[in-house]
Amino acid sequence: MTITTSTPAPPAVRPYESYVYAYPHKTAYRPLADRPALRDLWAAEPKDALSLYLHIPFCEVRCGFCNLFTRIGAPEELTTRYLDALDRQAAAVREALGDEGPVRFAAAAFGGGTPTFLTAGELERLCDTAEKRMGAELRSVPLSVETSPSTATADRLAVLADRGATRVSIGVQSFVDAEARAAVRPQRRADVEAALGRIREAAIPVLNIDLIYGIDGQTERSWLASLDAALAWRPEELYLYPLYVRPLTGLHRLGTAVGPDSEALEQTAWDEQRLRLYAVGRDHLLAHGYEQVSMRMFRRADAPREAQDGPEDYACQTDGMIGLGCGARSYTAGLHYSFDYAVDMREIRSIIDRFTATDDFSRAEVGRFVDADEARRRHLLQSLLQAAGLPVADYRARFGTDPGADFPAELAKFAARGWLDRAAPDGLLRLSPLGLAHSDALGPALFSPGVRAAMAAYERK
Repeated sequence: MTITTSTPAPPAVRPYESYVYAYPHKTAYRPLADRPALRDLWAAEPKDALSLYLHIPFCEVRCGFCNLFTRIGAPEELTTRYLDALDRQAAAVREALGDEGPVRFAAAAFGGGTPTFLTAGELERLCDTAEKRMGAELRSVPLSVETSPSTATADRLAVLADRGATRVSIGVQSFVDAEARAAVRPQRRADVEAALGRIREAAIPVLNIDLIYGIDGQTERSWLASLDAALAWRPEELYLYPLYVRPLTGLHRLGTAVGPDSEALEQTAWDEQRLRLYAVGRDHLLAHGYEQVSMRMFRRADAPREAQDGPEDYACQTDGMIGLGCGARSYTAGLHYSFDYAVDMREIRSIIDRFTATDDFSRAEVGRFVDADEARRRHLLQSLLQAAGLPVADYRARFGTDPGADFPAELAKFAARGWLDRAAPDGLLRLSPLGLAHSDALGPALFSPGVRAAMAAYERK
């Protein structure tokens, strides 16, 4: 990869180890020998503030940086067979949740892949599965849907708006055509702008635009040009992602990966470039009326909060999640479970085919049990990576201990590196600006030895 900056002294810590969007990561999951029944797993769980996620594993293209569970295209009525299986799974899961107590969904999301790969009629069916099978009131809760420039068509967006979508997230990555090509994302700015126009015309309350920094050939000037192009649409949210080159992805196969050993200086220069572009992007958005929510997320200060955050009684650290689809995760207090995981296209196709042929969805197949220590780590990690930080009283109320007592070595290390905000009010554990910038190093530092070992032993496929 060509680096657009000179090589500075190596940083003390690699700032880009891993993006932690869930803990434990799916590479730590393993087949569950006893295949526990979902009814037993959910019997004692609170079910009055669940999150519902429906996964659609199809895209029109596979971007060079993408390691998500998705395949290109859906031949031979595969989307129909997939939606049939999703409906069977939803019926089995809803039955497993039972009716002994209230079952309520506080938030919903359609992700992928690209959910809007489905036709307008298929999106109607997807919403029916969420509402009629699961009982989710999509028009009464925040509903987020991911889309792409080529699939954000007027008819699809009309369905989503009518069925209650409050947020649409579109992956643009760059408004500079040459940078999009460098990221192996075939698109033209004109098509992106047209898609954004259709989203605004659909009057969905929250527009999120994803952008990526660290692309080959990207400069501060071109990065600011992309930011300004996004800001012209006054999006309620912007996500700024550092580029990663992961194994088995298109960029990795093209040989643009930067090796941590043989090309250590080049890797260091790329780290420094991404840190610099992150700071440029952060400062630019803060100057234009956005608030920083996390390392990646920025929200317009006057944006509608309820459409984004959901009810006050829902918390991702404590409440359960129901995931439907072969790439979705489900969370109970004691077990995180899903289906098999892969990045290679052939393996993904095989897993999707097995999912569509499945009749019995009443048991958990692949997952990882979460003990008390892991629950504490997950709570600390998910809270600390938010700019608002962790109220120690909330942690104490849930676990009966303090994070400083449970994780003294980790927090002392973070403090020594300047990652903790020393000016935070008493009782609030919060990252400093430097700590937020190093979220992708801080998050993995909280992984347990067991999770690290399982991830290291995972055989990529």
